[in-house]
Amino acid sequence: EIMAKEQIDLVSRYAAVLQVGARTMQTYPLLEAVGESTLPVLLKRGPSATMDEFLLAAEYILKTGNNRVMLCERGIRTFEDHTRFTLPLASVPYLHQHTHLPVVVDPSHGTGKASLVATMARAAVAAGADGLLVEMHPNPDKALSDGYQSLTPAGFRQMMAECRKIARVLGMHM
Repeated sequence: EIMAKEQIDLVSRYAAVLQVGARTMQTYPLLEAVGESTLPVLLKRGPSATMDEFLLAAEYILKTGNNRVMLCERGIRTFEDHTRFTLPLASVPYLHQHTHLPVVVDPSHGTGKASLVATMARAAVAAGADGLLVEMHPNPDKALSDGYQSLTPAGFRQMMAECRKIARVLGMHM
């Protein structure tokens, strides 16, 4: 994850994709700087960002020349407290109707609970997501960060098998 434009050169040497996180989604100098990169950019939606704000943030990257932008729905803040965030999957078809950019869904951050990740991943595929961003750890109880929302490798394999079935039914490929 790129948090400041000064990090771009270093991260670019080791990463295949530059991630702009939810909390820096509206840092316009950062968006313009990753727009000058040749690497693809994963732009995560801010927890309080509207769809217009999300799309306008992507425009900052696109206008600087980088057309390799992926939008990532990772959940928004609401009054609900049963999950870490509320994962609005209606944003997937909405974004497909309003932009040509691929849409990725992050059910790990979107729910904050490993027990809900696979279900929301399947729902994201059914909603038309172009990709998934899922946290995985061989021993989530010992993870230094976000273990409570991480799948085990076996859980990840099972989730992906289920997602592939749904994708096949819909004529998609995962």
